[in-house]
Amino acid sequence: MSAETKIVTLQDDYHVWTRREGQGPIKMLLLHGGPGMTHEYLEPFSDYIKKHPKVEIIYYDQLGSYFSDQPDDPTLWNIPRFIDEIEEVRKAWHLEQFYLYGQSFGGLFALEYAASQYGKHVKAVIDSNMVDSYQDYAKYINKYRDTMDPDDVAYMKKIEAAGKYDDPHYGELLMKLYHRCICRISEWPDAVKRTFDHLNDQVYVTLQGPTEFNITGSCKDWTIRDRLKKILVPTLVLGAKYDSMNPEEIKAVAKRLPNGEAHICPNGSHFSIFDDQEDYFNAITSFIEKVEGRKI
Repeated sequence: MSAETKIVTLQDDYHVWTRREGQGPIKMLLLHGGPGMTHEYLEPFSDYIKKHPKVEIIYYDQLGSYFSDQPDDPTLWNIPRFIDEIEEVRKAWHLEQFYLYGQSFGGLFALEYAASQYGKHVKAVIDSNMVDSYQDYAKYINKYRDTMDPDDVAYMKKIEAAGKYDDPHYGELLMKLYHRCICRISEWPDAVKRTFDHLNDQVYVTLQGPTEFNITGSCKDWTIRDRLKKILVPTLVLGAKYDSMNPEEIKAVAKRLPNGEAHICPNGSHFSIFDDQEDYFNAITSFIEKVEGRKI
């Protein structure tokens, strides 16, 4: 399989890591989530394009993420700068009329980019596991946690109130919840483990806060609901039955988009790319074939 790694030098002289795999005519730029995670958990796309050689993918670690520069500067971690960064990566790879895929927080970036002045370069959007309002997400993940053992929930809230996020038992309870709504495979795949190991805490905390149960970062009031009408291109909004994102809200986002459609993976969670993989990628294939008007 053809592959090329390219280090993109940004206008501010920082460097971000990118890698193209495949050589098909259908170009897809992949935006990872976190915020502050890495491209590593998106590695199933490498197998996907072996079965669909007409698709070419570009992996990319955003600034602050593992393979890219990791400057110690919280002022860099804001949505407008990241959107400009995505545009610089697009230019570096000479992408025109490409598919923009974003998973979780990467879905936020995908929607923001498509709604911006740069959106004219996008042929279609795949917003995977991301709703259009952070407050809606925060409400749902708290409701999700409330289905846990009441004593466990009470313990977690006590730790959060004290700000002792490095408490070992708190971490155990968080992983217990994550095995229900983030990735439902009992032994997490190596790519998922690596992504969590390489998370940049500064990026995560600046944008989201130390916990997703009480969003205190700069994105706490983020919403793109009133700007979805600017995204005219075909948009697939992916969710899952057991996702930490409300599947009903995923469907609502698709309805708010001028040219949106939703797909809910019946057995998946936030990382349906692993725990409901066949259904997840079948939905992506169906969407691309609909946009292209041909089999891939």
